[in-house]
Amino acid sequence: MQENRGLKNRIAISNAIDKELYSRLKSYSEETSIPISKLLDKAIDMYLKSVGK
Repeated sequence: MQENRGLKNRIAISNAIDKELYSRLKSYSEETSIPISKLLDKAIDMYLKSVGK
């Protein structure tokens, strides 16, 4: 298997989230044409800033 799927500036992860949260995230992604990965980047960044990290 190819290491990190050929990604250069990103890392592939696997995680499980609440079904309802995923549904809402997917709907928002489709409405705005913003990829889920970019939405997750922003959400994680905002969270880490909110806790002072």
